[in-house]
Amino acid sequence: MNYSHEVENMCVVKKGPNHGPAPIPEEGKWVKVKEVKDISGLSHGVGWCAPQQGACKLTLNIKEGIIEESLIETLGCSGMTHSAAMAAEILPGKTLLEALNTDLVCDAINVAMREIFLQLVYGRTQSAFSEDGLVIGAGLEDLGKGLRSQVGTMFSTKAKGVRYLEMAEGYVLSIGLDADGEVIGYKFVHLGKMMEAIKKGADPKEAYEKNIGTYGRYADAAKTIDPRKE
Repeated sequence: MNYSHEVENMCVVKKGPNHGPAPIPEEGKWVKVKEVKDISGLSHGVGWCAPQQGACKLTLNIKEGIIEESLIETLGCSGMTHSAAMAAEILPGKTLLEALNTDLVCDAINVAMREIFLQLVYGRTQSAFSEDGLVIGAGLEDLGKGLRSQVGTMFSTKAKGVRYLEMAEGYVLSIGLDADGEVIGYKFVHLGKMMEAIKKGADPKEAYEKNIGTYGRYADAAKTIDPRKE
Protein backbone atom coordinates (compact mmCIF):
# COMPACT_ATOMS: atom_id res chain seq x y z
CA MET A 1 0.00 0.00 0.00
CA ASN A 2 1.49 3.35 -1.02
CA TYR A 3 0.70 6.54 0.90
CA SER A 4 1.33 10.13 -0.07
CA HIS A 5 3.93 12.15 1.83
CA GLU A 6 1.15 14.15 3.46
CA VAL A 7 -0.62 11.04 4.77
CA GLU A 8 2.67 9.52 5.99
CA ASN A 9 3.21 12.55 8.22
CA MET A 10 -0.27 12.45 9.77
CA CYS A 11 -0.80 11.13 13.30
CA VAL A 12 -3.18 8.24 13.95
CA VAL A 13 -6.70 9.04 15.15
CA LYS A 14 -8.43 5.96 16.53
CA LYS A 15 -11.58 4.80 14.79
CA GLY A 16 -14.79 4.84 16.80
CA PRO A 17 -17.64 2.30 16.75
CA ASN A 18 -18.01 0.17 13.64
CA HIS A 19 -21.49 -1.28 13.33
CA GLY A 20 -20.89 -2.87 9.93
CA PRO A 21 -23.43 -2.92 7.10
CA ALA A 22 -27.14 -2.55 7.78
CA PRO A 23 -28.85 -5.96 7.76
CA ILE A 24 -31.09 -6.82 4.83
CA PRO A 25 -33.92 -9.39 4.73
CA GLU A 26 -32.92 -12.63 3.00
CA GLU A 27 -35.04 -15.77 2.89
CA GLY A 28 -36.56 -15.16 6.31
CA LYS A 29 -33.35 -13.94 7.99
CA TRP A 30 -31.66 -10.59 8.60
CA VAL A 31 -28.18 -10.71 7.09
CA LYS A 32 -25.25 -8.28 7.28
CA VAL A 33 -23.82 -8.73 3.81
CA LYS A 34 -20.03 -8.40 3.53
CA GLU A 35 -19.25 -10.83 0.70
CA VAL A 36 -21.08 -12.03 -2.39
CA LYS A 37 -21.63 -15.46 -0.77
CA ASP A 38 -23.82 -13.72 1.81
CA ILE A 39 -26.49 -13.01 -0.84
CA SER A 40 -29.48 -15.29 -1.35
CA GLY A 41 -32.92 -14.67 -2.83
CA LEU A 42 -35.18 -14.75 -5.87
CA SER A 43 -35.88 -11.48 -7.64
CA HIS A 44 -36.67 -9.86 -10.98
CA GLY A 45 -34.99 -7.15 -13.02
CA VAL A 46 -36.28 -5.33 -16.09
CA GLY A 47 -33.93 -3.89 -18.71
CA TRP A 48 -34.05 -2.12 -22.06
CA CYS A 49 -31.66 -1.62 -24.96
CA ALA A 50 -30.17 1.73 -26.02
CA PRO A 51 -32.78 2.48 -28.74
CA GLN A 52 -35.47 1.13 -26.35
CA GLN A 53 -36.79 -1.11 -29.08
CA GLY A 54 -36.82 -4.17 -26.85
CA ALA A 55 -37.09 -5.09 -23.18
CA CYS A 56 -36.04 -7.98 -20.96
CA LYS A 57 -37.45 -9.38 -17.72
CA LEU A 58 -34.78 -11.38 -15.90
CA THR A 59 -35.54 -13.67 -12.95
CA LEU A 60 -32.71 -15.17 -10.91
CA ASN A 61 -32.73 -17.53 -7.94
CA ILE A 62 -29.54 -16.97 -5.92
CA LYS A 63 -28.28 -19.32 -3.22
CA GLU A 64 -25.20 -18.22 -1.23
CA GLY A 65 -24.10 -15.90 -4.00
CA ILE A 66 -24.43 -18.48 -6.81
CA ILE A 67 -27.02 -18.27 -9.58
CA GLU A 68 -28.89 -21.57 -9.43
CA GLU A 69 -31.78 -20.69 -11.75
CA SER A 70 -32.46 -18.12 -14.45
CA LEU A 71 -35.56 -17.19 -16.42
CA ILE A 72 -35.12 -14.73 -19.29
CA GLU A 73 -38.14 -13.25 -21.04
CA THR A 74 -37.69 -10.81 -23.92
CA LEU A 75 -40.00 -8.62 -25.95
CA GLY A 76 -39.85 -6.48 -29.06
CA CYS A 77 -36.60 -7.59 -30.71
CA SER A 78 -35.95 -10.81 -32.63
CA GLY A 79 -32.20 -10.69 -32.00
CA MET A 80 -32.83 -10.36 -28.29
CA THR A 81 -34.45 -13.81 -28.17
CA HIS A 82 -31.22 -15.37 -29.44
CA SER A 83 -29.21 -13.31 -26.97
CA ALA A 84 -31.49 -14.65 -24.23
CA ALA A 85 -30.68 -18.21 -25.31
CA MET A 86 -26.98 -17.49 -24.89
CA ALA A 87 -27.44 -15.68 -21.57
CA ALA A 88 -29.50 -18.57 -20.20
CA GLU A 89 -26.52 -20.85 -20.77
CA ILE A 90 -24.04 -18.32 -19.38
CA LEU A 91 -25.73 -17.32 -16.10
CA PRO A 92 -26.27 -20.47 -13.97
CA GLY A 93 -23.22 -21.34 -11.88
CA LYS A 94 -21.82 -17.81 -11.85
CA THR A 95 -21.62 -15.71 -8.74
CA LEU A 96 -23.88 -12.67 -8.65
CA LEU A 97 -20.83 -10.42 -9.03
CA GLU A 98 -19.47 -12.42 -11.98
CA ALA A 99 -22.83 -12.15 -13.74
CA LEU A 100 -22.93 -8.39 -13.20
CA ASN A 101 -19.59 -8.10 -14.99
CA THR A 102 -20.36 -10.59 -17.76
CA ASP A 103 -21.35 -9.50 -21.27
CA LEU A 104 -24.81 -11.00 -21.63
CA VAL A 105 -24.81 -10.25 -25.37
CA CYS A 106 -27.77 -7.85 -25.41
CA ASP A 107 -28.04 -4.36 -23.89
CA ALA A 108 -31.49 -5.07 -22.48
CA ILE A 109 -30.33 -8.24 -20.70
CA ASN A 110 -27.25 -6.43 -19.35
CA VAL A 111 -29.45 -3.64 -17.96
CA ALA A 112 -31.83 -6.22 -16.44
CA MET A 113 -28.80 -7.82 -14.76
CA ARG A 114 -27.84 -4.46 -13.29
CA GLU A 115 -31.35 -3.83 -12.00
CA ILE A 116 -31.74 -7.27 -10.44
CA PHE A 117 -28.34 -6.87 -8.78
CA LEU A 118 -29.68 -3.79 -7.01
CA GLN A 119 -32.78 -5.69 -5.90
CA LEU A 120 -30.69 -8.50 -4.43
CA VAL A 121 -27.99 -6.47 -2.66
CA TYR A 122 -30.56 -4.16 -1.04
CA GLY A 123 -32.83 -6.99 0.09
CA ARG A 124 -35.78 -6.10 -2.15
CA THR A 125 -36.38 -9.67 -3.26
CA GLN A 126 -39.55 -11.66 -3.77
CA SER A 127 -38.27 -14.20 -1.22
CA ALA A 128 -37.00 -11.70 1.39
CA PHE A 129 -39.36 -12.96 4.09
CA SER A 130 -39.77 -16.57 2.89
CA GLU A 131 -38.01 -18.99 5.24
CA ASP A 132 -35.29 -20.84 3.30
CA GLY A 133 -36.32 -18.91 0.18
CA LEU A 134 -37.92 -20.41 -2.92
CA VAL A 135 -37.04 -23.78 -4.44
CA ILE A 136 -35.00 -24.00 -7.61
CA GLY A 137 -37.60 -23.96 -10.38
CA ALA A 138 -39.81 -21.37 -8.71
CA GLY A 139 -39.19 -18.99 -11.61
CA LEU A 140 -41.40 -21.15 -13.83
CA GLU A 141 -44.39 -20.20 -11.69
CA ASP A 142 -44.36 -16.83 -13.48
CA LEU A 143 -45.32 -18.63 -16.67
CA GLY A 144 -48.75 -19.87 -17.68
CA LYS A 145 -49.93 -23.26 -18.89
CA GLY A 146 -47.55 -24.67 -21.45
CA LEU A 147 -44.79 -22.50 -19.95
CA ARG A 148 -45.45 -19.43 -22.09
CA SER A 149 -44.64 -15.92 -20.92
CA GLN A 150 -47.53 -13.70 -19.89
CA VAL A 151 -47.80 -11.31 -22.82
CA GLY A 152 -50.10 -8.40 -23.54
CA THR A 153 -50.12 -6.88 -27.03
CA MET A 154 -52.43 -3.99 -27.89
CA PHE A 155 -52.44 -1.66 -30.87
CA SER A 156 -54.47 1.50 -31.34
CA THR A 157 -54.80 4.54 -33.57
CA LYS A 158 -56.71 7.77 -33.17
CA ALA A 159 -58.44 7.13 -36.46
CA LYS A 160 -59.55 3.51 -35.91
CA GLY A 161 -59.38 2.87 -32.16
CA VAL A 162 -58.00 -0.08 -30.22
CA ARG A 163 -57.15 -3.64 -31.23
CA TYR A 164 -56.47 -6.34 -28.60
CA LEU A 165 -53.98 -8.82 -30.08
CA GLU A 166 -52.81 -10.92 -27.15
CA MET A 167 -53.92 -11.06 -23.52
CA ALA A 168 -52.86 -13.09 -20.49
CA GLU A 169 -55.49 -15.69 -21.46
CA GLY A 170 -53.99 -16.13 -24.93
CA TYR A 171 -54.04 -15.14 -28.59
CA VAL A 172 -57.06 -12.91 -29.31
CA LEU A 173 -59.20 -14.24 -32.16
CA SER A 174 -61.89 -11.59 -32.21
CA ILE A 175 -63.12 -8.54 -30.30
CA GLY A 176 -66.74 -8.05 -29.30
CA LEU A 177 -68.26 -4.59 -29.79
CA ASP A 178 -71.54 -3.24 -28.42
CA ALA A 179 -74.10 -1.21 -30.41
CA ASP A 180 -72.00 1.91 -29.87
CA GLY A 181 -68.88 0.22 -31.28
CA GLU A 182 -67.13 0.00 -27.91
CA VAL A 183 -65.18 -3.10 -26.79
CA ILE A 184 -67.11 -5.29 -24.34
CA GLY A 185 -65.15 -8.56 -24.55
CA TYR A 186 -62.99 -10.81 -26.66
CA LYS A 187 -62.56 -14.40 -27.81
CA PHE A 188 -59.16 -16.06 -27.43
CA VAL A 189 -57.33 -19.36 -27.84
CA HIS A 190 -54.99 -20.46 -25.06
CA LEU A 191 -51.91 -21.40 -27.09
CA GLY A 192 -50.06 -23.06 -24.21
CA LYS A 193 -52.90 -25.47 -23.43
CA MET A 194 -53.53 -26.07 -27.13
CA MET A 195 -49.92 -27.03 -27.80
CA GLU A 196 -49.82 -29.30 -24.75
CA ALA A 197 -52.88 -31.15 -26.07
CA ILE A 198 -51.38 -31.49 -29.56
CA LYS A 199 -48.11 -32.84 -28.12
CA LYS A 200 -50.14 -35.48 -26.26
CA GLY A 201 -51.68 -36.65 -29.53
CA ALA A 202 -54.86 -34.62 -29.84
CA ASP A 203 -56.08 -33.64 -33.29
CA PRO A 204 -54.85 -30.04 -33.88
CA LYS A 205 -58.30 -28.79 -34.94
CA GLU A 206 -59.94 -30.39 -31.91
CA ALA A 207 -57.22 -29.04 -29.58
CA TYR A 208 -57.74 -25.58 -31.05
CA GLU A 209 -61.51 -25.64 -30.60
CA LYS A 210 -61.31 -27.03 -27.03
CA ASN A 211 -59.03 -24.23 -25.90
CA ILE A 212 -61.10 -21.31 -27.15
CA GLY A 213 -62.66 -19.12 -24.50
CA THR A 214 -64.22 -15.69 -24.10
CA TYR A 215 -63.84 -12.82 -21.66
CA GLY A 216 -66.21 -10.06 -20.64
CA ARG A 217 -69.60 -9.67 -22.32
CA TYR A 218 -68.46 -11.17 -25.59
CA ALA A 219 -71.69 -13.18 -25.92
CA ASP A 220 -73.70 -9.93 -25.90
CA ALA A 221 -71.69 -8.30 -28.69
CA ALA A 222 -73.62 -6.58 -31.45
CA LYS A 223 -70.64 -7.08 -33.73
CA THR A 224 -67.35 -8.99 -33.66
CA ILE A 225 -64.18 -8.12 -35.57
CA ASP A 226 -60.85 -9.80 -36.30
CA PRO A 227 -58.34 -7.39 -34.69
CA ARG A 228 -55.65 -8.29 -37.20
CA LYS A 229 -57.70 -7.71 -40.34
CA GLU A 230 -60.65 -5.47 -39.65
